[in-house]
Amino acid sequence: MGKNHRNPAPTVDIVIRVESGIVLIKRRNPPYGWALPGGYQDVGETCESAARREAMEETGLSVTLETLLYVYSDPARDPRKHTISTVFTAHASGEPVGMDDAEEARIFSLDNLPANLAFDHRQILDDYRRFIETGLRPSPVDR
Repeated sequence: MGKNHRNPAPTVDIVIRVESGIVLIKRRNPPYGWALPGGYQDVGETCESAARREAMEETGLSVTLETLLYVYSDPARDPRKHTISTVFTAHASGEPVGMDDAEEARIFSLDNLPANLAFDHRQILDDYRRFIETGLRPSPVDR
C-alpha cells in the first residue's frame, strides 16, 4: 500500500561569528573532526528555529541569525546519508562551550582553520569568506 520513500534529511548549519572569529565544534561522534554547529531539523520545526536550537545545544550560545548563506545538497556531503543543509550566518557574544554531541567548542580565525573539517564545511567556510569579503552568496550557477 505505502511506499518506503528515501528522501534526503533536512539539516541546518550555522556560521556563528563572535568578536574574535567563528565558532566550530569538535564532533563527539563519527564522522569526527571540526564542524560548524548544526544538526537535523525536527518535525514541526522551522529551519530558523532548528538553527537557534542547535547552536544553543552544541555551544551554549544564544545566536542572532543574520542571513541565509546557501542551501547545500550534494548527496556526498555527509557520508552517513544524503542530507540537505540550510546554512545561516549568525552572531553571538560570549565563550562557546562544547555540549550535547560536541566534545569541544572553540573560536577560530578564518585564517587559521583546523585541517580536519567534517562534511563539506571547508566549502561552506570558503563561501562564507567570499560572502563577507564581496557580499556575494554562492549561486546555483556556480555549482
